Formats: sequence, structure tokens, C-alpha cells
Amino acid sequence: MAELAGDLSEARSTSRRREITAAIARLAGRGGRLTWTGVQAGGRATWTGTRAGGRRLTAEVLAMAPRLPVRDQQVLRAQFPGLGPDGLADALIHGAARASGGVGAAVGAAMVLPFIPAAPVEIAVETLALVGIELKLIAELHEVYGLRAPGSRVERMVTYIGAWAHRRGVGLAPGELVLAVGSPLWRRLERRLLARAGRSATSLGPLLTGAAAGALLNRRETRKLGHDIRNDLRKRSPHPASWPT
Repeated sequence: MAELAGDLSEARSTSRRREITAAIARLAGRGGRLTWTGVQAGGRATWTGTRAGGRRLTAEVLAMAPRLPVRDQQVLRAQFPGLGPDGLADALIHGAARASGGVGAAVGAAMVLPFIPAAPVEIAVETLALVGIELKLIAELHEVYGLRAPGSRVERMVTYIGAWAHRRGVGLAPGELVLAVGSPLWRRLERRLLARAGRSATSLGPLLTGAAAGALLNRRETRKLGHDIRNDLRKRSPHPASWPT
């Protein structure tokens, strides 16, 4: 999932985006053949709306995050020549929102009648894909504004998970970054993940009209998150308007 979420965020051609979203939809539609820890054999997932479900989603996010392909500032500037920090941030937010919309449309379209019993599986896959896209966006926005989180790759991604849960840039107190089971950050992350999964379930709508609703809802949510993080980072960045010389 980490690779798919990362590739979809970076895809520039329509054909490549369609190829990746189709792969995510196939993953969602595999039901009982999924092997992620939050899904039971046969597609009988029971996590939705439960505390156990929150723990399972949280564990999957923690496992996925260090595998997300995060581009550093040098790579981003090379891939988006001529853009300043704000322009580059806008481009990243646009790309992530488009990727989230693609996931919502693909998984929503996969919610056809034969797969109704496996709906929790598909919702879980969509939620993990969306969170992966948004974590990658958060990490790269920190790179853009010269505010990379300290520590190893794993430690940085845990920090960015905290930023996702709090909807603001890195700057949390040390006690807020403890992601042990039952810690305040863990509980907050559980609540945010279950809320996101709940929105995915709601977007299915009556008569399974989920494709358009999922695309719109996901684009809007990812765009808002990106703007919240970007605006927070700009206030603390050493170079909010231009690149350092």
C-alpha cells in the first residue's frame, strides 16, 4: 500500500494514475485474500466503528509509514523547476488531492453488489491509501519549508503521523510524540482514523453511488489538510517565500 500511495501521489500522466487506482481497487475487491492484520479471512472484517478497529488501523499505519517514498527538498526542486516554496507546496497539495480523489472514485466504483459483504475490507483499504497519500504530503511539505523532523526515517515518520493526527506541522511537545498503545497520541490517531474510515463509509451513499461522492469528499479533505499544514509551516519556516541561498 505504501508503494501504491506514493506512486499515485507522484504520477503525472492520466494513464499512470488510472493504472495505479485500478490496482488499489483490485486490492480492495480481493476481500478475503487480503492479508493486512485488520481483516479476517473471508472478508468478514469487523473493525468498523470499534475500538479494536482503531487499534488495527493504527498498527497498519505505523507499519506503512516508514515505507512511504518521501522526496527531499533537493529532489522536489529538481522535479518542479521554477517554483518557489509556496508554488511547490501548492503543486504537492494539488497532486495529493487528485490522488485522493482517484482512490475514492476507484474504490467507490468497486462497491458493486457482489462485494457488499466485504465492504469493511474496501473501506479499510481506501482509508490506508488515503492516509498514506496524506502522510507523504505532510512529510514533503516539511521538506519544502526546511522543517524536516529530526531523527531516523522511522522516527521522522512517527512525528509526521503526529502531525497528521493534530492537523498541524511538527512542533509537538516531547510527551505528545509517544505512540505507545493507550498514549494520548495513540488515542487521538485512533479517533482520526476511525473518523476517516467513517467518512469513506458514508460516501458510499444510497444505491452504492460511491464513486463520485468518494472522489469529491477525498479531494476536499486532503486539500484542506494540506492547506492547514502548509499555513502552519509557513509561519515557522526560515524561508517561507524563497529558497535559501
